[in-house]
Amino acid sequence: MKILVIGAGAVGGYFGGRLAQAGRDVTFLVRGRQADNIRKHGLHIVSPHGNATVNPRILLANELSDAFDLILLSVKGYGLQPAINDFAPAVGKATMILPVLNGMRHIDLLINRFGEEVVIGGVCLVSTEVDKDGRIVQLTATQRLVYGELRGGSSERMTHLDTVMQGAGFEARISEDITQEMWQKWVQLSSLGAVTCLMRGSVGEVEAVPGGADTVNEILRETSSIATACGHPPREDFLGKVRNTLTTRGSNLTSSMYRDLVKGTHVEADQIIGDLLDRGRRFGVEAPVLQAAYVNLKIYEGRLTA
Repeated sequence: MKILVIGAGAVGGYFGGRLAQAGRDVTFLVRGRQADNIRKHGLHIVSPHGNATVNPRILLANELSDAFDLILLSVKGYGLQPAINDFAPAVGKATMILPVLNGMRHIDLLINRFGEEVVIGGVCLVSTEVDKDGRIVQLTATQRLVYGELRGGSSERMTHLDTVMQGAGFEARISEDITQEMWQKWVQLSSLGAVTCLMRGSVGEVEAVPGGADTVNEILRETSSIATACGHPPREDFLGKVRNTLTTRGSNLTSSMYRDLVKGTHVEADQIIGDLLDRGRRFGVEAPVLQAAYVNLKIYEGRLTA
């Protein structure tokens, strides 16, 4: 299976790097400066599961000519449209696009551009970041990639994809209800993002102050209410786990959006929180605390571009 990984950032670089390390046929589509750096120094992974340096095949957008079997798409939501334009020449009739972006807006954009049959669903659970030396650093031990047909069930191509993913150095599995899993991750991610960004602190710092846990529970209630109104109610056991995670005493857990905010870089406010609020409004769901988090982030974004 010919695999094209779009970008070599924290997520794509990690999973793509592990696939390349395992001997899979992996090519990275990157841009000029990053291409030069990887060609010169390789792609470095620092992880509790073992460090690695790989030297994968690198292409620029203007060098794409052939279709790939799988496109692993893991760019930030605000970079999706330029990425689509870059990798479009690599999409053929039998290509699978596996996006592991946050939220659900990207699914609509990809289907509108390439059609329903090409796009499959994906969820990744990994906490990674690119450090000042350009290394991909895994922050926790979790490393899971889940994929499935958006219409549900399984298929021959999912079985083939699963064969390629197994034994590649991370946990991988097929989901027969990937859309539900994507919505549940969205509930978890938007809640964590709203909590840490609105209150500018880690889970443990929020829990430690009066009213902190109550605010967390209200945000989780709002996000899950929107998902339920949209036809994807989170499972009770899932909500229990998320609630425990977001109220763990002394936890240093933060969201990637919060870490981007602290660094002073762009955040996925529209993709993670704004789009969720928009979908809730269509069903009359009120989410005032989530709205406050979104307004806060949009003010931050406005200052970046001022």
